[in-house]
Amino acid sequence: MKALFIGGTGTISMAIVRRLAADPLWEVWLLNRGNRKSAVPEGVHEIICDVSDEAAVKEKIGDMEFDVVNEFIGFTVDQVERDYRLFKGKTKQYIYISSASAYNKPAANYVITEGTSLANPHWEYSRNKIACEEFLMKKYREEGFPVTIVRPSHTYDERNIPLGVHGKKGFYQVIKRMQEGKPAIIQGDGTSLWTVTFNTDFAVGYTGLMGNRHAIGEAFQITGDDVLSWNQIYQTIADALGVKLNAYHVAADYLSAVGDKYGYDFDGSLTGDKCVSVVFDNSKLKRVVPYMRTEVTFDRGVRIALDYVLSHPECQVEDPEFDAWCDRVIAALEESKKNI
Repeated sequence: MKALFIGGTGTISMAIVRRLAADPLWEVWLLNRGNRKSAVPEGVHEIICDVSDEAAVKEKIGDMEFDVVNEFIGFTVDQVERDYRLFKGKTKQYIYISSASAYNKPAANYVITEGTSLANPHWEYSRNKIACEEFLMKKYREEGFPVTIVRPSHTYDERNIPLGVHGKKGFYQVIKRMQEGKPAIIQGDGTSLWTVTFNTDFAVGYTGLMGNRHAIGEAFQITGDDVLSWNQIYQTIADALGVKLNAYHVAADYLSAVGDKYGYDFDGSLTGDKCVSVVFDNSKLKRVVPYMRTEVTFDRGVRIALDYVLSHPECQVEDPEFDAWCDRVIAALEESKKNI
C-alpha cells in the first residue's frame, strides 16, 4: 500500500513514518521542503516541494495515486481546501490531524469521547481546527470524500518534555530552573488531570486506522491511558532529574493576564486547554484498533526524553527572557502576600 505524508518529520508524524518504513506492506512518501532529510528513514521516498504552492505540488504528484494521504500541517480551512482539490479522486483515504484542544472546555463531563462537543472560545488554533473538520466532513457527507479525523492530545517524543507553563523557546528553560533549584510555575493548584502520550504509542493507534474501512467518515482521538495530575507530571520530571521539586502554583487567569504583553498565549494554551481536567475514553479507537495500548508510561517516557535532551546540546535552548519573567511573577505574588 502507498502512503503520502504532508509533513512527515514532526513529533507525531516521524514516529508513524518510522513504523511504516519498517513494514514491507507500505510504500512511504513524504511531501515537504526537505529541511530534515537526515531524519528520514532509509527507503522513504521524498517529494521536495512547498505544499503551499498548489500548482507545483500538482505538477510533482502528476498522476500518482495513494491508498492514504496524511495531512499533518493543515491548520486553516484554505489549506484543507487545497488538499481536497489536489487529492480528490487520488486517494482512498485522507487522514486529517486535528486536535483534542478542539473539545469544549470545560466539557459537560471530564471524560472526553469523540462525541464531546467542539468549541474553544479561548484559542484561535483550536477554532481553525474545528473549521477544517467541518469542511472535510461536509465533503464526506455530500461527495463521499474519504476523510478520517484524528484528534491527538499532548504527544511528545525523545526531544520534548511535556509542560504546562513555558516560554516561546520551549521546555528547556523550565528544566534548567528545576536543576538550579528555582521555582517551577505550575498552573492552578496542579491537581487537574492530564494525559501525555509518547509518540511511538500514538503511532500504533494511527497506523491501525490507515487503510481501515471502518475509519472512513469517522473521528478518533488517540491518546495513551496514563492519566496524571500536573503536580504528578512535574514531580515525575524532578524525580528523573534527581532534584527536589520547588513548585510554585499560579492561577491560570493570572498567568494569562500577566503573560499577554510578553506574547505568551496562556489564555489559549491553559484556559482553553491544559488547566481543565480531561480523561480520554479511547474505547472507539480500541474497537477499530484492538492492539492499541500504552507501552511507554510517563515515568519511562520522561527518562527517555531527558536522557536524549541532556546529551544533545542542540536541544538545550535557553530562554533568559522567560526565566526573568518567571522570577518577576513570583516576586510580585510574594510581595502581594506582604501587602494584605
